Amino acid sequence: MISQDKHSDRKPAILADPRWARIVARDKSADGLFWYTVDTTGIYCRPSCPSRGCNPRNVTIHDTLESARRTGFRPCKRCKPDGPAAEVAQAGMVTRACRLIETSETVPSLTELADALGVSPGHFHRIFKAHTGLTPRAYGAAYRTRRVREALAGETSVTEAIYDAGFNSSGRFYEASNAMLGMTPSRFRDGGAKEEIRFALGETMLGTILVASSARGVAAILLGDDPDALARDLQDRFPKAALIGADAAYEAVVASVVGFVEAPQMGLDLPLDVRGTAFQQRVWQALRDIPAGQTVSYSDVAARIGAPAATRAVAGACAANRLAIAIPCHRVVRNDGAISGYAWGVERKRKLLAREAAT
Repeated sequence: MISQDKHSDRKPAILADPRWARIVARDKSADGLFWYTVDTTGIYCRPSCPSRGCNPRNVTIHDTLESARRTGFRPCKRCKPDGPAAEVAQAGMVTRACRLIETSETVPSLTELADALGVSPGHFHRIFKAHTGLTPRAYGAAYRTRRVREALAGETSVTEAIYDAGFNSSGRFYEASNAMLGMTPSRFRDGGAKEEIRFALGETMLGTILVASSARGVAAILLGDDPDALARDLQDRFPKAALIGADAAYEAVVASVVGFVEAPQMGLDLPLDVRGTAFQQRVWQALRDIPAGQTVSYSDVAARIGAPAATRAVAGACAANRLAIAIPCHRVVRNDGAISGYAWGVERKRKLLAREAAT
């Protein structure tokens, strides 16, 4: 009875401790910050322990792992509090898998990778995609595309670059080369030489806008205050392309984009030339699915593409977007709803969101 009273007295203090709420929520971000023991089971756990909830009157929260160990209790077999946090262990596994993919002549199969890491194929596939945003096979293709890009920048022939990067079929690579490189491999090697990019400038509520198109569609929508600076930016993005301005026929394209800026609910009915990695294209497609007038967080986007651990990579893809408004990275905000992180200025982002919310 004395012991029961002692435990009852402990309950209000535990409930008042903000760390208790993190235990109830199984908050993974709290792992490594504190540990807790449970008198009735004689174990100690990390905050994210997935075991059945416990009565707070039986709980003691410890600031250090050593303090929890000194109780003489045993470590929980489910959350393994003596080992690294699950997120850390998973990140290490994904890193090892990436090195295996990068150093293999051909992309290992899912089963081969899982066997090498000592886990089941299904579990490995879920963890890898959650951390990288890609399947192991897509990661392997993206890595080989990067190697092709690097090789094409040198003196290597196109065929040698493709096979040296680990692609075992030039036909398969050529099928996806436009999406990967934005052009044929030989033209990419020449820095986009002979590619024609038409462009024109316009004025919007956001200031000056530059719209540029390749033969495939609108390839860039850039915002700014200085028309000359925007033209230089375009030249930097397409260093060897033939830039064609002052084309009267192209003014209609610019007018369509300007109209879209002023009335986003009307949509933009123009083909886009979207160039990026496999991961970037997945992020950009997710952004295009966000309705005008709504916002989501970077972590929301990561979850939508099946990669909840890839929040930073999502932010990087947003920053790499060169199709302002058409790929609406302005609709992505911080988790607390704050407006930040826009390549063309936070104030423009604020104006865009205000205009969309009002229409």
